[in-house]
Amino acid sequence: MNKALISILLFVELVLLITSPLAALASLMLLVVVAAFFSTVSTVVSEVADDNTKK
Repeated sequence: MNKALISILLFVELVLLITSPLAALASLMLLVVVAAFFSTVSTVVSEVADDNTKK
């Protein structure tokens, strides 16, 4: 569960970096956010699936 929480917090931090007014290379950061989003979703789904199989 800690891995999922860390992944969500990192994703939120990336979103904050994108929306900052002084963000240089915003288009490159947008690609990073898309990749981080898919990574976050896969981590959360795998954690939920692991929790369901442990019960």
